[in-house]
Amino acid sequence: MKISVMGLGYVGAVSAACLVDGGHTVIGVDPNETKVELINNGESPIVETGLAELIAEGTKSGKLRATTNLNEAVLESELSLICVGTPSQINGSLDLSYVRRVCEQIGSTLKEKGDYHVVVIRSTMLPGSINETVIPALEMASGLVEGNDFGVCINPEFLRESTAIYDYHNPPKTVIGETNEKSGDLLAALYDGLDAPLIRTDVATAEMVKYTDNVWHALKVCFANEIGDICKEVGLDGHEVMNIFCQDTKLNISPYYMKPGFAFGGSCLPKDVRALNYKAKSLDLDLPIISSINPSNAYQIERGLKMIMDKESKQVGVLGFSFKAGTDDLRESPIVEIIERLLGKGYQLKIYDQNVRMASIVGANKDYILNKIPHISALMTSSIDEVIAHSDTIIIGNNDPEFKDILTRIKDGQVVIDFVRISENKSQAGIYDGICW
Repeated sequence: MKISVMGLGYVGAVSAACLVDGGHTVIGVDPNETKVELINNGESPIVETGLAELIAEGTKSGKLRATTNLNEAVLESELSLICVGTPSQINGSLDLSYVRRVCEQIGSTLKEKGDYHVVVIRSTMLPGSINETVIPALEMASGLVEGNDFGVCINPEFLRESTAIYDYHNPPKTVIGETNEKSGDLLAALYDGLDAPLIRTDVATAEMVKYTDNVWHALKVCFANEIGDICKEVGLDGHEVMNIFCQDTKLNISPYYMKPGFAFGGSCLPKDVRALNYKAKSLDLDLPIISSINPSNAYQIERGLKMIMDKESKQVGVLGFSFKAGTDDLRESPIVEIIERLLGKGYQLKIYDQNVRMASIVGANKDYILNKIPHISALMTSSIDEVIAHSDTIIIGNNDPEFKDILTRIKDGQVVIDFVRISENKSQAGIYDGICW
């Protein structure tokens, strides 16, 4: 394929060299004449392991060259990768001026090109940037229509400095956000032969994935440092603790607990977070991440409560109120807190949980229910149907499988608020509402 790469900084230079290494012909574009001259002389404009060798081989073979002339590069390529910077502004917002300017230049060239061209964003941009900045700039400058005359994709990179060449050839995943299948197909062809999952999705989701990855990596670094701070003060080796932590790939380093949903509860997590916070304070340590966990959890409870109160009716039903399905444990259940606060605001409730119903008779939670929350025990029903018949608003509090068909059982005018995403159904305004999706 013939490809133009706009911006020969870190991402652009690595992408250009690796594409040439994969057999493609690449024209690099940059307004900086020094970068252009370096590449045309077979030299790397940045320090990155293995990059200089790839650039030297690419220029020697004639498959890699650089220019300051964007118009020429677009006319001589089928696909353009935009790899320009998206720096932070003083207030933390994203500066898309470089992306906008390049799109305007590409658009002006597309006006005279005629052939279908695909514009691919490699730059890191917030959700909405493609639809609000990139496509309008291209269409206005070209007078053409995206989807008919040209295509747009976003292809976030997952390259680490110092291992970028390895990462390009061994990615954890390849993500393509596409506005149409034709453009996605052309871009996907670049990655034929890579041993990695190829994920094709909409552009906004792909934009968000890059931020999710980077913020998660930042969080991991800071979390490990805060654990290390505590370990240091109590005479432990933080590396040994985290080495043991990382050996658990079933829970700790895994997809478990990594789906948006409602607040955590139960007998362990809230108590243990409080205890570690207390220990940190007793050691005069300021640990912003660990100290923010319980407040963040409480915020989800507030969001859930607001969602319910935003509905017009005070006739509310709750399906599942133990802190998670398959248990009768009500200790620090966030759903129990929701129920108690709704009662205090005058709501009429009926609640159902098959495990807690049995526990109220013979289970270990009998004393807790009868002595600590007797007002809740009086609201318990023996069937889902009783809850449905009573309620205008139905809350799904845990992911017990018996709640999966709830949307097929509700009547006109009833609304389901799902705190756990009991099924893969997406939010439907006025019918089915999710807390984090």
